[in-house]
Amino acid sequence: MEIKGGIYISRRWIASLLIAVALIAFLAWFFLAQAGSSQGPAASQKFDPNFVFQHFFDQTLLEGAKMTIFLSVIAQAAGIMLGLIAALMKLSKNPLLKAIAGFYIWLFRGTPLLVQLVVFATGLFEIGIHLDVLTAALLALSINEGAYMAEIVRAGIQSIDPGQMEAAKSLGMTYGLGMRRIVLPQALRVILPPTGNEFNNMLKSSSLASVISVGELLQHAGDLNHLYFRILETYTIVSCYYLAMTTVWTWIQGWLESRLGERKARGGEPSFWGRVRGNILSTRSALDHR
Repeated sequence: MEIKGGIYISRRWIASLLIAVALIAFLAWFFLAQAGSSQGPAASQKFDPNFVFQHFFDQTLLEGAKMTIFLSVIAQAAGIMLGLIAALMKLSKNPLLKAIAGFYIWLFRGTPLLVQLVVFATGLFEIGIHLDVLTAALLALSINEGAYMAEIVRAGIQSIDPGQMEAAKSLGMTYGLGMRRIVLPQALRVILPPTGNEFNNMLKSSSLASVISVGELLQHAGDLNHLYFRILETYTIVSCYYLAMTTVWTWIQGWLESRLGERKARGGEPSFWGRVRGNILSTRSALDHR
């Protein structure tokens, strides 16, 4: 559908908007209904929307959110670098490098992230390696993400016609120079969308670091809950924080994709809510690591 000014509105976008409005209306009705019924002897057993409003910007939750973003950004950046190295090793003609990369990917994709966090935080003590919990969390998240990024980068590189590298070599470029100037810039268009989804998952997977007592959002939410014993209200706030972070990243991801020319024709372009839905329903969520 097209309206004045050349603005396109798809039926899917309209349906997503209506669903979002209906959801917001339902939540507003729920909060108001609970607020109205919070008077009386059973008030302490009901959902208290006032608690949500009073503690939404609690300092301890804000500190936890900062740590979640810090863990996610550092681990994702390190994971991309490790993934690039592992992908190039796996594509190498050297059998030793291919074997090392294959073993790394097999090991860290085949074991749960939660187990890896525990091993880095406590298991390494038995062999004399003492890591603080933040370092252990960053290492586990980064190395685990690197194994997934290796396959994403490998697929992106292999999507480029091999003739591109041959042409680069015919111009006198080395393998590394041809990879940097010819192959990787083109592969980036294929690599970026799944990488964006990986970072979206990283924002949620970082919550597993609470198991080893890293002070991220979920850990601080537990501390707040221990003070007031309002489980549903506390984790409603936490859910809103995660939704806010992933939604902001969805906007950024869409902007990056448009800058690289990743978007298709306007008619087949995924909507903002389509990208949100794709991120939330991504096949490799934080729970997949358990």
